[in-house]
Amino acid sequence: MILKYTVLNADNGKKLKHILKNNMGLSERLIKRLKNNKKILVDSVLTFVNHIVSAGEIVEVHIDFEETAEDIIPEDIPIDIIYEDEYLIALNKQPGIVVHPTCSHPSRTIANGVMLHYLNNNQHKKIRPVSRLDRDTSGVIVFAKNEFIQESLIKQMHQNNYIKEYIGVVSGVVENNSGTIDLPIARKPGSIMLRHISEEGVRSVTHYTVIKHLKNATLLKFQLETGRTHQIRVHCQAIGHPLIGDTLYAEPNADYQLIGRQALHSIETVFIHPVLNQQILIRANIPQDIKNLIASKEPQA
Repeated sequence: MILKYTVLNADNGKKLKHILKNNMGLSERLIKRLKNNKKILVDSVLTFVNHIVSAGEIVEVHIDFEETAEDIIPEDIPIDIIYEDEYLIALNKQPGIVVHPTCSHPSRTIANGVMLHYLNNNQHKKIRPVSRLDRDTSGVIVFAKNEFIQESLIKQMHQNNYIKEYIGVVSGVVENNSGTIDLPIARKPGSIMLRHISEEGVRSVTHYTVIKHLKNATLLKFQLETGRTHQIRVHCQAIGHPLIGDTLYAEPNADYQLIGRQALHSIETVFIHPVLNQQILIRANIPQDIKNLIASKEPQA
């Protein structure tokens, strides 16, 4: 992958490092790595980052590192590919599977399946998730294929230009047709997994819209302004409408038997492609278990 930038008159006299960081959007970490690997050129000549640029010069950055595969073992895990190009891959994650290996789930994860896919296609890549989903949440998940793409997409996320939408079925009838939940979330004391609303937490913002009122339930669309662990789940609990099937943040009831997991699905992700400079929309259709739940909750005529 090669990134190019033609120096403008307004750039005259600036250091090359300034151009790399401010005009080409490269991080300090990536610039250092490119420098150490002799991957920065000006007019096809290897150049130091303290070089003073002149208008008309062409800056080239070659992001073509052979990457080691970390400790993630390739495994034959089914992955449902929605979109793929040489820069990124987007999947429709199934519920019940962890995204990335952890101490409690060292294998049989989405990452293991992606690693096998890379190797089968002669792609020597690290696993670079742009965002993650909980084990029992389904839907769109994106992996970058190099450091620049990962950093670019995460930067868009921080600037609210990487839009993630979810649908979920919550307990009870949500009265307002739309709203915003702006409540800080922190790790719950004494728990590794649980989160809760706390003034000591970080700002967390979830926007919601009612799609449909059901029998003692509501189908909602969520859009995240921030991306905290368990954010939608904690916020739904906080407003008195926990996600149906959520065993961490809802009281056990008969509705859990209707789905067996939290009724939450990452339905759509929209971003600007860092290389193609085009809007990319990734959509994962509503899974059958959530469709069945909605059908079971339809008001009787």
